[in-house]
Amino acid sequence: MEDCLAALRQEVDRLDDQIAELFLKRMEMTGRIGACKEELGLPLMDPRRELEVLRSAAAETLDEGRKLELAHLFETVLALSRRDLRRRVGGNDPGPGYSRCRRAEAAARQPVERPRVVYQGVAGAYSEMASLRFFEEDCRCQGLPTFEEVFQTVAQGGADYGVVPIENSSTGAIRQVYELLGRYECYIVGENTVKVEHCLMAPHGATLDTITHVYSHEQGLFQCEPFLARHPGWVGVAHGDTAGSAQYVAQTGDITKAAICSSRAAELYGLEILARGVNYNSNNTTRFVVVSPVMELREGADKISAVLSLPDEVGSLHEVLTIFAVHGLNLVKLESRPLPGRSWEYLFFLEFDGSLADPAMDGALQELSQASAEMRVLGNFKSNL
Repeated sequence: MEDCLAALRQEVDRLDDQIAELFLKRMEMTGRIGACKEELGLPLMDPRRELEVLRSAAAETLDEGRKLELAHLFETVLALSRRDLRRRVGGNDPGPGYSRCRRAEAAARQPVERPRVVYQGVAGAYSEMASLRFFEEDCRCQGLPTFEEVFQTVAQGGADYGVVPIENSSTGAIRQVYELLGRYECYIVGENTVKVEHCLMAPHGATLDTITHVYSHEQGLFQCEPFLARHPGWVGVAHGDTAGSAQYVAQTGDITKAAICSSRAAELYGLEILARGVNYNSNNTTRFVVVSPVMELREGADKISAVLSLPDEVGSLHEVLTIFAVHGLNLVKLESRPLPGRSWEYLFFLEFDGSLADPAMDGALQELSQASAEMRVLGNFKSNL
């Protein structure tokens, strides 16, 4: 049996050698095609030709499963071919996104001591908790009504940092924050996580039987749906933020009103906690990012965040993913958001392990810049998940 296995492996090795030889020949032909296109003044990429190649590859078998595998194999080959063509034709031009990143890196500042920090909400909000945890309470915190006002204040120099939630382990990405990261010239300089334990609270004298209306941020209400469903007589009312709902309920003093937010908010606003841990996921965690008007490169930075817009071409996203594979980069996050004013076109937010200071990162960034219609590095920071 061992002899049989050894013989099969020898045959696989022989086939692999043939595949490698044919691949190198194909890449040589790709280069020659690129040179011909340059002479004729033709576009570098030909999406229709690439579709023909994929269809032809899939037609080599009647096995539907193998058709998909062949298509995937040739998508990778085509992505590597495009990558090679870009390098040949692009020459030494790293692309505007790469240059923009290196300028921001050169202008990076040191962390601000005793900073002014803004967040969305009021005192007692989970965003305030994330701010105090990240800066170890050595900061001057101020709550603002909206996420956009946080970004505006940071961009205009009214604060040194903003702290905003970007995703929740139960409900996923915070759509608005991703859109604002794409619109504002801010950089991510850190991240933090806060375990969410929602509590039901109300003015003194209230009981579960006196409550008719429950206030919280829409995400808070969603995260507590099973608990609220056990009380069909209650009406859920969406509020601007969780802590703000506690502040509002405390101001009314009405025992028919309750709020869902953190236990800290109950302490701040003098409310009585009627139930703890009312969110359906006991491991509910929100991830926050710290944004700055200027790039910072703090000690231990090991994660890079970037946003790309890609050309509307077949395989453009696959080409980007191929760049990560070729350079051995671990892609840990990929999120897409529609491009404002452009139907069916998207911004891609990526996070991957690495440091801008690593010389090996230089080639990867140049290729990402060349393969993208636009690239902006949002920051290099220490992972804290």
